[in-house]
Amino acid sequence: MRKTFALFASLALVTSALAEEAENGKQEKEVPEAKQYVTEHSATIGGRKIEYTVTAGTMLMKNKEDEPVALMGFTAYVKKGGSKNNRPIMFAYNGGPGSASLWLHMGILGPQRAVVKDAGFTNNGPYERVMNDYSIIDETDLVMIDPVGTGFAKPVGEGKGEDFWGVDQDIKSVSEFIVQYLTENARWASPKYVLGESYGGIRTGGVAYYLLANHMVALNGVILVSPFMETATGWAGAGVDLPHVLYLPTFAATARYHGLLDPTPPDLVAFMAEVREFALTEYAPALLLGSTLGDERRHSILAKLSQYTGLSEQYWDQANMRIDEGRFAKELQRVSGKTTGRIDSRFAGHMINEIGENMVYDPMLSAIGPGYLAAFMDYYQNDLEVTDVGNYTVFGGLWQSWDWSHRAPGQGFKSPFANTSIDLMHAMKQNPSMRVLWQQGYYDLATPHMATEYYIEHMDLPDELRDNMVLEYYEAGHMMYVHEPSMVKFKEDLARFIRGRE
Repeated sequence: MRKTFALFASLALVTSALAEEAENGKQEKEVPEAKQYVTEHSATIGGRKIEYTVTAGTMLMKNKEDEPVALMGFTAYVKKGGSKNNRPIMFAYNGGPGSASLWLHMGILGPQRAVVKDAGFTNNGPYERVMNDYSIIDETDLVMIDPVGTGFAKPVGEGKGEDFWGVDQDIKSVSEFIVQYLTENARWASPKYVLGESYGGIRTGGVAYYLLANHMVALNGVILVSPFMETATGWAGAGVDLPHVLYLPTFAATARYHGLLDPTPPDLVAFMAEVREFALTEYAPALLLGSTLGDERRHSILAKLSQYTGLSEQYWDQANMRIDEGRFAKELQRVSGKTTGRIDSRFAGHMINEIGENMVYDPMLSAIGPGYLAAFMDYYQNDLEVTDVGNYTVFGGLWQSWDWSHRAPGQGFKSPFANTSIDLMHAMKQNPSMRVLWQQGYYDLATPHMATEYYIEHMDLPDELRDNMVLEYYEAGHMMYVHEPSMVKFKEDLARFIRGRE
């Protein structure tokens, strides 16, 4: 039995854009009303029945002058009868930048799950959703966040896009939402966790520090799913060699998965260790030598690159030993007329331009995206009864206009290249009880697993704080939870991490 009612937030909002303020003659802007819909549900997760309340919709955010600036989107799951002192609360979001949170929401964290075909194309409907036995709401209350420009969230009133669409702007707005939610829902005493996927890694590193430095909110834990933490690790080309080194093991894992290596390495983990060693001790020094690399050494490197990736020595040579993930995805299965997935390189789709050098689309997103969105909208409209909040923006198209500069803690100026693993390091040193869970797939061509290892290994932390971090691997891609064995492991790892506070 489910009881349903809609709660429209009672907010003192401006009703006319023509009214003049007597004090300064400033014209007030019409501000859309924040709307929240509350429904009551029950579910059986991991064999345990849980009754919970869902609040879905938007929250009005204001600036220091108490002026409306944004409607932030969220969906909150709160266990009935749970202690506000002892029951954990987790805030979670995807990345992009400009991606809504439906992927984590309907893929692994929420109580309903989109049913899609793993490593293949889901049919075009009717789409299916089921009760999610791997949801985390049996362990913690959950707040899924859609940052400004995604989902139903948008700038309003005095707010402008540029106030939110940048590394530091985004960190601030998401942090301020978390603080406002804690206050409005009396959750300051609760154990607190933040989970971010992909660009959500950059966001989460910054949020962990911003909350502590600006609001004295000490997180119990941070979860980084397929994280992108530092721009220098992910932007290949233009004379930047580091990403080429970090991507190589994922290239090798992908070639092995598709049966393009002869002989096929029998053990994935051992093979990854071998390729990583080559990448660090031979490939990276060769790239750093540039044009001074001798012919004999160059030929040796080219032979191993071909051996590990399935691409020809000639192709590697023509690319000057530097191939980005887009070209790799296009070239790997070219003879079969297939493009390899970027978000999850186990996926493959029909090639659109067989002589092109870069992928035109990502087969993984085309394969699962429609099913995810259909399941989410069906759930939101029919189960959560959310109406009249506008269109749901899955991808906000913010990537190219994003302000990528960042002022790290203790830095007096903004760097054009963001690296919030520095922020995370500061947060861990100032909050030494905070723990960090890293979750990473082997077949991720968006944020390769060696980059995650690089972040961890380059954080300036003493051994006792390194002991607060754990890295878990999955035999899937960026959204490892589309792979059911990884879905099971994801839930087990996350639940164990949350229980580990006790």
